[in-house]
Amino acid sequence: MNQRDKKAAPILLVEDDQSLAALIVDELETEGFTLHATDSVQQAKQQLESLKPSLVITDLRLPDGHGMQLVEQIMQLDESQRPSIIVITAFGSVRQAVEALQAGADDFLTKPLDLDHFILSVTKVLEHRRVRHELSAFRQLSKKEHCFHGIVGSSRVMRHLFDQIRVVARAQGPVLINGESGTGKELVARALHAESDRQEGPFLAVNCAGIPSELLESEFFGHAAGAFTGAQKARKGLLQEAQGGSLLLDEIGEMPLALQAKLLRALQDGSVRPVGQDTEVQVDVRIIAATHRDLKQKVAEGSFREDFYYRLETFAIQIPPAG
Repeated sequence: MNQRDKKAAPILLVEDDQSLAALIVDELETEGFTLHATDSVQQAKQQLESLKPSLVITDLRLPDGHGMQLVEQIMQLDESQRPSIIVITAFGSVRQAVEALQAGADDFLTKPLDLDHFILSVTKVLEHRRVRHELSAFRQLSKKEHCFHGIVGSSRVMRHLFDQIRVVARAQGPVLINGESGTGKELVARALHAESDRQEGPFLAVNCAGIPSELLESEFFGHAAGAFTGAQKARKGLLQEAQGGSLLLDEIGEMPLALQAKLLRALQDGSVRPVGQDTEVQVDVRIIAATHRDLKQKVAEGSFREDFYYRLETFAIQIPPAG
């Protein structure tokens, strides 16, 4: 999520613990988000209409009511106007948080907050909201002529792109999508998935530039319980979560060299080793990488592994410039 998207996406925080609220505001504003904070259900309900937030972060226990009242009101809004929801709860209220998820919340986090995980959750939830809105808009466009899985175009160049997607989708091996910012690299990746024999499996997308460096390995490969501070439970990584489907690595040019080496090994061996675990886990995932950068130039500069680049470029798709 770029800086412009963050500024255009106001967040409403509903938290009566003033010290925690101040900490959250400080952390998220440092990350470039715009925040509005309140400490009551009633004020939050009023601000839903006036602020039109993209995300509501709410505690469950509030002085004048319960956070579920807020969740229920949000879910009554039209989908196009409905903000995403993250619930914060004390450890003893996990059952209620699960109920909140079933009612429509996007994520819940327990106190005390792990700030790195909290910021990552906020970023992910907002990114998923952005993608949902884009897909909704393109579904409307898909009713028109010359639309291929949400990609609109009828020129010879675009017809060639659609044919290339069909051919590459039926093959096996990684795919590298290159194109300028705003040319629809994620839409091309989704079209590849939809045209492939993996279409019934999951499609996951991750922005390699949006994950804190210290969480990258755990995010991709998962971790065992107790692998590091805060890892109370074992957790699958993205490669396991995308089992049988496709994983889009957006902004692949921003991935650190050390992680490139580990991901290359996973591509070669078809297995991953979660952080803190001695045994490997087999995975069956098609990697789709996307970038607006010149990876050959990055290889020449030493900031991108040559062997990883050629592995990703098993199949390459160049998206024509917009306009």
